[in-house]
Amino acid sequence: MITKPESGYKMTKCAVILPTYNERENIETLIKEIFDVSSKNSLGLSIVVVDDNSPDGTAEIVKKLMHENFKQKLFMIERPGKMGLGTAYIAGFRFALEKGCDYAITMDADFSHRPNYLPAMLQKMETCDLCVGSRYVVGGGTKNWGITRKIISRSTNLLAHTLLGLKANDCTAGFRCYKKEVLNTINLNNIYSNGYSFLLEMMYKCQANNFKVGEIPIIFEDRRVGVSKISRQEIIKAMKTLMRFTWRRISGVKE
Repeated sequence: MITKPESGYKMTKCAVILPTYNERENIETLIKEIFDVSSKNSLGLSIVVVDDNSPDGTAEIVKKLMHENFKQKLFMIERPGKMGLGTAYIAGFRFALEKGCDYAITMDADFSHRPNYLPAMLQKMETCDLCVGSRYVVGGGTKNWGITRKIISRSTNLLAHTLLGLKANDCTAGFRCYKKEVLNTINLNNIYSNGYSFLLEMMYKCQANNFKVGEIPIIFEDRRVGVSKISRQEIIKAMKTLMRFTWRRISGVKE
């Protein structure tokens, strides 16, 4: 179900897509910060929250903001349950494309991706088709990460570079901006990965279709409050996606 402003709504050229599940403690502050950055820098952003029936009442907070604070700029897609990060992104992409947006930005809803990077990201889009908020370029990094998480992230990126030939320094970053041409070219119906492995598949298909990938440095800060969504199962899914596309690459399958 899509919740929209009451009348006369029209999305601006860039939609920020925020998948949520139990983000009650973060969502209001994050939405306000995004719109504050947008206003101060004349970015003209809209926000699409994709909520998977959060039991903590995340959707109710978003609805309140829609009707009291951010009419015609804030939208929500409500889904019946946890359907995965990848399908949440796709739902947001489709909604943004239907409303005529030129760009779609994906962000985590836990402040791991800070809104103050949005102006630099959109500026970078003048020279690329996909911009990544990267932890692994000069000026980028992580904050409050344990050694295990650092090893997993670095190892996954190393495998993506080695097995898939991906050129981006940070292939698993979820803070991204896509041009509409990228989303229209890649058949979203044929995206099989879900969860965080979706990010690897999208990066692979972008490069396979000769889209230019750019990166800006960000400091990725572990969530302030709430529970991390990364699990052992997500790591296994990412490894399976790497193997599947390694085989497709070796077999010469066109993407």
